[in-house]
Amino acid sequence: MAERHDHAAAAREHTSSRAVARVCAPQDELPDAVRRSELPGGVRLVTEAVPGVRSVALGIWIGIGSVDETAEQAGAAHFLEHLLFKGTRRRTAAGIAEEMDAVGGELNAFTAKEHTCYYAHVLDTDVALAVDLLADVVTDAELAHTDVELERGVVLEEISMRDDDPEDLLGDLFDQTLFGEHPLGSPVIGSEESIRAMSRETLHSFWRGEYTTPRMVVAAAGNLDHAHVADLVTAALGPAADGHTDARAVPPRAATGARPARAGALGLQPDESEQAHMMLGVPGSGRHTPGRPALAVLNTALGGGLSSRLFQQVREQRGLAYQVYSSTVRYADAGALSVYAGCAPERLGEVVAVVRDVLGEVAAHGLTEAEVARAKGALRGGLVLGCEDTASRMNRLGRAELDHGRQRSLADSLTRIDAVTPDQVGTLAADLLAQPLTAAVVGPYDDVADLPASLRDL
Repeated sequence: MAERHDHAAAAREHTSSRAVARVCAPQDELPDAVRRSELPGGVRLVTEAVPGVRSVALGIWIGIGSVDETAEQAGAAHFLEHLLFKGTRRRTAAGIAEEMDAVGGELNAFTAKEHTCYYAHVLDTDVALAVDLLADVVTDAELAHTDVELERGVVLEEISMRDDDPEDLLGDLFDQTLFGEHPLGSPVIGSEESIRAMSRETLHSFWRGEYTTPRMVVAAAGNLDHAHVADLVTAALGPAADGHTDARAVPPRAATGARPARAGALGLQPDESEQAHMMLGVPGSGRHTPGRPALAVLNTALGGGLSSRLFQQVREQRGLAYQVYSSTVRYADAGALSVYAGCAPERLGEVVAVVRDVLGEVAAHGLTEAEVARAKGALRGGLVLGCEDTASRMNRLGRAELDHGRQRSLADSLTRIDAVTPDQVGTLAADLLAQPLTAAVVGPYDDVADLPASLRDL
């Protein structure tokens, strides 16, 4: 087991760690308590020491997601998320679970469109176990034929569960409608057809070809010492790194210049649900385009809280829907701002009309100073409160390193939010919300012709 470490040693870690092979970012370029090293094989390690806690959240992030899959591989990254926990050459599936349960820890994974993360949350005394377990699972799984068949059934059940949840089904339908044939339009989970056809050889080839150490980021936050974690990671990932001795870390995913989003499309998935589930949205810019703080303010004021325009207009003043909110996504090549609402089928036309009116009003006239001030306050509070636990901090570290190759301090993020002006938000809203709307609907409608005119005439 790892011993607890005195954080006063942090100032000495750049000389005490034998694991720092090439690059240790200048500490004046990193937020306080954050340390970064590039380890053998191109693995990047980013840690944040969090005083006063007794836990550590640690994740192995891989810069590979569903957008990197071919048609034959559709759903492979998510399928592997299941399979890699089924056993390694040193551990059985039961053994993996028993080791983590014995220390009261959490072991899990998630797959997204542009990355995958395998993570653990443990007491600070069990960091060595967490590193060893995660590295073993990610780099030395067996992928036995019997396990592939077993988990194939589990993934197919997960697809069925998605199909039974109209809101989840709607999210995939909206992406498909907005991004079309681009990989961003494909569901992370794959399709029933692709999962049934997926061979063990296809999965193994994708895993070995894509889950390489130059694409890995190890992020950790909690009561830790960077040098100690670096030694643990170097030892645990050593065998996988040996094949990439001279490799440099893969840089953040760059924008390709492609414009995958399609404005003005309409998608429908008939479903015998009691409610109509609707999503309206517009294409947005990718994450490498400036303006994220202004977009966050706009989104929050539109549908990010109880005082937002959409919540007030749709629910509070008219009682048309129980749930209504807006959200944003930003990928390397594109992004989107969307509005979700669930309502009685007979009210869908009115809900759509109100949402369109709100978006049109903000596009034409922007937000008031009071709305901008409230949104900025909500974002500041959410950002700070979201960093109160080690898991959230670990996620922030991993995503920042994979997406941007740099870390931003909490203070810097707060300053950027504070600097947003109503004029900036108004300019963004005029550009973004004036685009033709894309819509997706899941509900009791057999054909697009059955939808209300306010949707058909977008």
